[in-house]
Amino acid sequence: MPRPTDRPDRQTPPEPRPSRPGPPPAARNRRQAFTWLTLLGLLILFWVVMTGPGRGMRQIETFQQFSTYLKEDKVRPGSVILEDTRIVAEIKAKTPGFEGSGDRGTPVYVSITPGEFKYYQDKLDEMGVPWAVNAGSSIWVQLLVGIAPVVLLLLVVWFFIARSVRSAGGGPGGMIGSFGKSRHRVGSKDTVNVTFNDVAGIDEAKEEVTELVEFLKNPKRFQRLGGRIPRGVLLSGPPGCGKTLLAKAIAGEADVPFFSISGSDFVEMFVGVGASRVRDLFKQAKENSPCIIFLDEIDAVGRRRGGGFTTGGHDEREQTLNAILVEMDGFEASDQVIVIAATNRADVLDPALTRPGRFDRVVGVSLPDVVGRRQILGVHARKVKLATDVDLDRLARATPMFSGADLAALINEAAIIATMADKDVIEMVDLEEARDKVRYGRAKRSKRIEEQERVATAYHEAGHAVVQMLLPDADPLHKVTIIPRGQALGTTFSLPEKDRYGYGRRFCDATMRVLCAGRIAEARKTGDISSGAGMDIKMVTRLARAMVLEWGMSDRLGFVSYRGEDSRETFIPEKDYSPETAHLIDGEIRRLADEAFADAKRLIDSRWDQVVAVAESLLKYETLTKDDVDRVMRGEPPMKPTVADLLGAEMAKPSPKPALPPTRPDEGAAPGGAVPSPA
Repeated sequence: MPRPTDRPDRQTPPEPRPSRPGPPPAARNRRQAFTWLTLLGLLILFWVVMTGPGRGMRQIETFQQFSTYLKEDKVRPGSVILEDTRIVAEIKAKTPGFEGSGDRGTPVYVSITPGEFKYYQDKLDEMGVPWAVNAGSSIWVQLLVGIAPVVLLLLVVWFFIARSVRSAGGGPGGMIGSFGKSRHRVGSKDTVNVTFNDVAGIDEAKEEVTELVEFLKNPKRFQRLGGRIPRGVLLSGPPGCGKTLLAKAIAGEADVPFFSISGSDFVEMFVGVGASRVRDLFKQAKENSPCIIFLDEIDAVGRRRGGGFTTGGHDEREQTLNAILVEMDGFEASDQVIVIAATNRADVLDPALTRPGRFDRVVGVSLPDVVGRRQILGVHARKVKLATDVDLDRLARATPMFSGADLAALINEAAIIATMADKDVIEMVDLEEARDKVRYGRAKRSKRIEEQERVATAYHEAGHAVVQMLLPDADPLHKVTIIPRGQALGTTFSLPEKDRYGYGRRFCDATMRVLCAGRIAEARKTGDISSGAGMDIKMVTRLARAMVLEWGMSDRLGFVSYRGEDSRETFIPEKDYSPETAHLIDGEIRRLADEAFADAKRLIDSRWDQVVAVAESLLKYETLTKDDVDRVMRGEPPMKPTVADLLGAEMAKPSPKPALPPTRPDEGAAPGGAVPSPA
């Protein structure tokens, strides 16, 4: 085996680097000439300022003082010169006050008013002082000194602007040319640490994009049967469901370049810049094929054209959309470029963008079901330490309508809560507190509430809880509390037994009655009504309106939908029905709300003893679970300590005694009559 030497006898010469073409000789000569002219102008300006009139002269304040010097024969004869704005002279050498002048005299001047030139001539003649005239020269010199800096500054600014414009034409570093360059970020398998193992709860969407990754890795497998991979895939779903996470997982799995850019990055203040960036992005993607382009929030530029938002002239957003349409439809059969876009408003996208040949597939990334939530919780739970009492299945059931981002925030908040409590692991109570915090806000235990308002809140929540326990078609009760959380003074939590993808008539009626029960119980106890039922009223109205307008649950209006298109492209809401029908719709919504209120009032009146028992227990314990409410409604006390018991136990704890400092062997008792040290 040959041994490597420190200095090899022969070295391979390095390959010559490709030289970048420079400007032509004529342009280079003009640029150099302009640079030398600029430097020469700076030198002339410096010389004029340094040697101009007034430089090195001493000013005499008044003409009377100058006349005194003339009378005392301190001015050298023949040195008095009259100019337009001053009289210049020379004080004799070694004159008191001018000792630093040396052998030659000291130049001095006194300012005069240009309109009194004749007056000073007569004054000098009366004194018999010979003088000379230098009119006009001072004006031109001062004019040059005043204008030259401005002219020179304009020339310098023009030089830099012209240079930037010239470089913007073809050079990548131009100030204006850089606007048309794409601002994408390039990712790869090495730079992204997210894989498909980190994506859970959206198995169907993951299977769709897995096919894309497989095609990019092994395209011949699909071409064997004549199949063609989709040009584009549109990920659509509510915010926080994992669309961007799925795109990152594609970058982590696929061994190809991954170009990611947001829809808002295309739009700039200059018209045409967005289209230029689209062309530049797809040009670079074709040069690096096979690759993936990920367009996040594509609805920023892909909204339906002709919506009425244009203000005249060229619309930058429509030009950008047209460029995307042309580029996606202009792929060659051999171009292995796949476009993946994400949006939560697929209904407002332009139809030309979602047709086959551009975005062939629309993959729905919806909210996870109970199985998906359990999988997502398992993914995030791998990063934290959980106690043995944690039941993720129960937590998944207790988090309906939670997105993947909400579940990630739940685990993180639980870790923070356990850390602040100095725990070694995260317990189930921490996870439930984090769930309530993510959905409703932080519990405000230190908020001081008047007793009258506290009683009203307790009866309000007791009304919700009792009616919810009595109606079998409503969601099961989970717990009820009067501890303020977020904007609410009290909250009643439900625990759905299953995921609900549709709403039945019995469920809607039961939910409306539960919402009405809080106001009824509060009013019966206090004899007054408050704004605490504002959210309940809003939810009842929204549910009744959906039953009438969308779901056909009104016998008088029938099996007809009266809800307009929600394209959000116009400022005027769309109504496809007559004023008489609108009046009928309002009457049906009012009827559904009134029936729910009347039924809830009958339930509250018939079970008022149970409402009182639950309310008094809330005032005593502040929080009751479903089992506690069930025991109270049966006339049994809850199996939990009261708030007073908890405070008493906390006060009964012995306070730790302060540790005494150890005494040295030579330290004994204080001598008799000694005064203790203040320390």
